[in-house]
Amino acid sequence: MAIGDVIVGIDIGSSKISAVIGEVNNFNQVEIIATAEAKCAGMKKLQIVSEDEVVISIRKVIEEIENTSNMNINSAYVTIPGKYVTIVQNSIVKEAKDKYSGISSKDVASSIMQIKDIDIPEDKILIDIIASEFFLDNGKSIEDPVGSLNGAFTVKGQVLLGDKDYIKQISGIFKKANLEIDGIVPNVLAERTLILDSNELNDNIMILDIGAGNTDIGVFNKETFIYTDTVPLGGDSITADIAYVFNITEEEADRLKRQYGLALKSFIDNDTDILLNTYKGEEKTKTIKSSELIEVIEARIEEIFSMVNKIISNEGIKANINNVVLTGQGITNINKSDVVGKITLNIPVKMSTGRAISTIRPTYRSAYALVRYIASRPFAKTVSSNIDAKTNTNIIRVVLERVKEFFYS
Repeated sequence: MAIGDVIVGIDIGSSKISAVIGEVNNFNQVEIIATAEAKCAGMKKLQIVSEDEVVISIRKVIEEIENTSNMNINSAYVTIPGKYVTIVQNSIVKEAKDKYSGISSKDVASSIMQIKDIDIPEDKILIDIIASEFFLDNGKSIEDPVGSLNGAFTVKGQVLLGDKDYIKQISGIFKKANLEIDGIVPNVLAERTLILDSNELNDNIMILDIGAGNTDIGVFNKETFIYTDTVPLGGDSITADIAYVFNITEEEADRLKRQYGLALKSFIDNDTDILLNTYKGEEKTKTIKSSELIEVIEARIEEIFSMVNKIISNEGIKANINNVVLTGQGITNINKSDVVGKITLNIPVKMSTGRAISTIRPTYRSAYALVRYIASRPFAKTVSSNIDAKTNTNIIRVVLERVKEFFYS
């Protein structure tokens, strides 16, 4: 983490786009300079259905954070759904260039770059390299091998590949918005240290981020990023179900979902009557039972977990998952969602208790997590975005160097 680095993170969600500017302060913590969000109708079921709508929303959030921060933003990091990411595990044995002086930072940087030397399919593109574990030649695991008096070391890591067509589309959108892309990061990878507590960071964990339109899956074996994918269902799916079943507006459906948010009918204490205010049927009014409403919520939440269960079972990774952690605006206000998850997945499930998650408003959480993740990248020379400071007379470049193509330098 480099003191003074200014990082811009943009999260492209299913219904909105959010942006955060953060600066690494003297205490090596990320200090938020500005935040912004804008609704976006350009995404639907993980597909970009209107590039122009996405461009407009990106321009809105950038304009807002520029005005708040008194900066000109020229580049940013961006999130990517797990659906468009493939993880390839690789390991490299590296000899120290000078075995008498020990392992140098150049040795480590060179080994990390060598991790990417794999056969990349034509429809994929390299988006990142992660060094997850280092081992000295005596087999000892070490967080940072620099300075160790060893003749060789092994680095284990992950090569992250992105869907070429999606990356091309996102790059074109950013170009239209007059921005360059500093790097592309999977949602759950960025959110990991924000969502998990210290014990969970060292466990075999699956993160389920249930947002408005999608559910992102992230599976970690301690520090090793194992798998990611996306289910095209989320909190908006529940709202749409309620609106359809009871023939009411989505606005009322969303209000009822939040007011009576419960994921299991068996936990109802009092099966109250609910008067529907926007019922569209021939009758002027209609009343339902709260149990009927909760039954609809339960069915969709169970479906989301069932789809996740099918994915991790087919991938052969379910047996290695010890715990599941839930997060996301689509699920956090619905009580007993963790119980439905435990029943469906047959794995312990809990809501996120990571202390860092309470430090930021939910609407900016993914963008903020992205900034924190970038700021904490080890062995990176600089992670600054390309920022200009606004003055009355001219524009002064304040960032000396930024990471290109998101690789270590």
